[in-house]
Formats: sequence, structure tokens, C-alpha cells
Amino acid sequence: MKKYTDSGKKDTRSGFGAGLTELGKKNEDVVALCADLTGSLKMDEFKDNHPERFFQVGIAEANMMGIAAGMTIGGKIPFTGTFANFSTGRVYDQIRQSIAYSHKNVKICASHAGLTLGEDGATHQILEDIGLMKMLPGMTVINTCDYNQTKAATIAIADHFGPVYLRFGRPKVANFTPEDQTFEIGKAVQLQEGSDVTIIATGHLVWEALLAAETLNEQGVSAEVINIHTIKPLDKDAVLKSVAKTGCVVTAEEHNYYGGLGESVARVMAENNPSPQEFVATQDTFGESGTPEQLMDKYGLNAEAIVKAALKVIARK
Repeated sequence: MKKYTDSGKKDTRSGFGAGLTELGKKNEDVVALCADLTGSLKMDEFKDNHPERFFQVGIAEANMMGIAAGMTIGGKIPFTGTFANFSTGRVYDQIRQSIAYSHKNVKICASHAGLTLGEDGATHQILEDIGLMKMLPGMTVINTCDYNQTKAATIAIADHFGPVYLRFGRPKVANFTPEDQTFEIGKAVQLQEGSDVTIIATGHLVWEALLAAETLNEQGVSAEVINIHTIKPLDKDAVLKSVAKTGCVVTAEEHNYYGGLGESVARVMAENNPSPQEFVATQDTFGESGTPEQLMDKYGLNAEAIVKAALKVIARK
């Protein structure tokens, strides 16, 4: 069984900041817009290095999306930055009408997603954003798992033409993917080979899936772990190939089980190879205030929950 090492916990939002900084140096068409959260989105270095390409729009997220859409007409590649709740729910009309409908080349970069926002509470902990964004025609949806992958994804989406939703988080989490990785949009990453159950995870739940696989291995269960960083377009071939071998699947995400990764996987399975599936996700609920660890435990978004789901789905084969 392959072992993964945490090289030192880092927040994924800092991976975004590092990627944006690198982009600023090599691509003069990249511009950045922020809705009064420059520090929280780690956009300070880009702002300091390229003040002529940084636009602080204030607490006016809808205006930010409109400005970004307009900038693409002149050939710019705008990266917008604010919290995930304000990047999607607050500005859905502007994204749909001004960006998605006309296929504008805007990169919507969203931090502080999911329950791990923590003490800020339910009003800021959006758990519906993946569903909102993946339903928009032509929108690419990416949810990265650690610092290194977030940095690589930030750089990669600049070369992809079309609207992108890039989702990342606030807390420091395990940093375990390669520093020199090449990020390929729409291509899943198999982290662990297995034969008894497929565990497909995204975002902060990828590391938890690896921990779960270790526990399962100790119990004599062979788990295949797949990191789905791109939820749309989904790597259907990777899903079908793995589940054809294992015969069952667990999906794990920091998102409502309505509209998220789990539903996308379920649709692929229903259309091609119906198989038992268990969902590790929030169960149609809002969040609440608490530390990230407390909330992930309470809402069942951890390695222990993945292990239980895996044993349950294996029994259904």
C-alpha cells in the first residue's frame, strides 16, 4: 500500500495566492479583482508586484463579476477573488448572464468554502456552490485538495479558455501532492490501487480518504482512492474503470450530497454501470459555528465516516 506524507500543513488559499503570483510574472494578460478580502485570498503579493493589474472593487461582488466579464473583451484573463458564498450565491445572476451565457474567459476563485470556514458560521459556510456552478453550461468546476494542487490548478486554468470555478479553503490541511505536479483539467488522479471498494474524494476529503484507506487496509479491505479535483468535466473513464473492478463506490466531499460530486458520480454509474454507492457529505443541512475539526466530526466528513461508508457499501455488493 502506497504511503503519503504530509510535507507540512498549509492552507489551500495560500496555494492560490502563490499560483496567482507566479502567473503575474509570466502572463501580462492576467488581471486580479478582489472584493475587499485581499489578505484573506492571499492576493497581496500580486497586488504589490502588479498594482496596475489589480482592482479592489470593495464589497460589491456583483459589480466585480460584471467588470471581470467586460475585461475579457479586451483580451484580459481576470481572476476574481472572494469567499465561496459571495463568489456564487450572492452573484449567481451576474455569473449566469454576464459570464456563463456568453462564455467569458473569467476565473472565479473562491476561498473559505464548506464547513471548514469554521467559526464564521452557517451564513458563510456555503455547501451548495458546486451544485450551483456545475449546472451552468460551459462552466468548469475544480475543487483542489492541498496547497500544491491549488497552486498548480491556479496556473493551469489561465491557459484554459472559458469560465472556471476554482474552489479552495481557509484552514491549514495536509500538503501531500507533488510540488512539481502538472495539473490536467478533467483528469482524475489515482492515489491508491485497490480491489474491494472505490473511494472517490474531492477537496479536503482526499486526505481523509487516504487515512480511511489505511484503516481499511488494516482490516483486510483493499480500497482504491481517486482524487477527483475536476468535478466538471468529470473523468468518467476513471470512475467506470475503477468501479468495474471493485463493484462499489464511496464518494466523499465537503458539500451537500444534493448537487455535488456524489450526484455526478451517481449519474455516470446509472448511465453506464449501476453499482452500490454511499455518500459522505452533509445531509441537506446548513452548517453552524465551531472549529473546523469539530464541524467535520459532527457532520461526518472525516476518515472514520469514510471507513463506515466503505464497509456498508461493500456489504451491499
